Amino acid sequence: MSRTWRSLKPGTLALALLTTSTLISVGPSLMGTSATAKALQTAMSGGDTGPTSQAAAPLFTEASDWKPVADALGRTGSLMGGTVYHVALPRTDLKITSKGVAIKAGLALGGYANFAKYRDGAMVMGDLVVTEDELQRVTDALQKAGIEQTGLHKHLLQQSPAVWWTHIHGMGDPVTLARGLKEALAATSTPATSPTKPTQPRIDLDTTAIDSAMGRKGTADGGIYKFSIPRQDAVTDGTHILPPALGISTAVNFQPLGKRKAAINGDFVMTADEVNKVIRALRRGGIDIVEIHNHMLNDQPRLFYLHFWATGDGTRLAKAIRQALDVTNLVKPTT
Repeated sequence: MSRTWRSLKPGTLALALLTTSTLISVGPSLMGTSATAKALQTAMSGGDTGPTSQAAAPLFTEASDWKPVADALGRTGSLMGGTVYHVALPRTDLKITSKGVAIKAGLALGGYANFAKYRDGAMVMGDLVVTEDELQRVTDALQKAGIEQTGLHKHLLQQSPAVWWTHIHGMGDPVTLARGLKEALAATSTPATSPTKPTQPRIDLDTTAIDSAMGRKGTADGGIYKFSIPRQDAVTDGTHILPPALGISTAVNFQPLGKRKAAINGDFVMTADEVNKVIRALRRGGIDIVEIHNHMLNDQPRLFYLHFWATGDGTRLAKAIRQALDVTNLVKPTT
């Protein structure tokens, strides 16, 4: 790297995590008071004696530090919270329908790769959206590059053509990881990301009512109304503290369907004791369960992820989702 990597002073990383939007593929995050931020602050102050006491905190970086990764990957990302370099990989080339709904990339087709630097190397975590025809070629390229696959699943119950989502994890030299990821992406038709932000289309939803029902403020992104909500727990992979911006947040996305109706899709992040509470809350609200799976192999606490689907009045769906949010240990609502 052209610059020297720097550790944050105690408290600085916590402040960055609390004030910076988490612009992962599922949208921005209301960070609030997070146990992750507290754990990072405590770990760097040397005062931690709990489960994160032996876990390394991510290092503080600048956007320019990641230029070699962007060059190797052939795609430019953005720095979040001073620690996570996020590269969006939306499948805008795919024309997917599910239950008669034409799926926008921002609703369920937003792949990503997130990089973070630690003292023992760089970490990449992400979710690649691949067609069924691409899947085995992508798998072979990832395995050849030494990048692990930690999950393989679907986000939608019915889809045409068939699409899969594979989670990835790698540790090592960041440029080497980026080159390996580039080879995997070359086995797909994932388009290059545009350097300019597209004009935001009007969101035909009562977003004020949805915000009130969710207890949080969402963000319009590419015609989708999005929420990304981190957990209050500090999460590690056993040896590294993982910022929520790596992709460890509950995501709820609303795609307008006209007349203030929406299709909703997203991902709940849950501990084992929360899984069936979330299922019951969602089903009471008439929301379909799509998939329950893992994103990581060694996360602590052990986390499970649940994808869901429903269509209907946007505000009614938000109220149903809120019931499920409230049975998980997420950053508390603002309203």
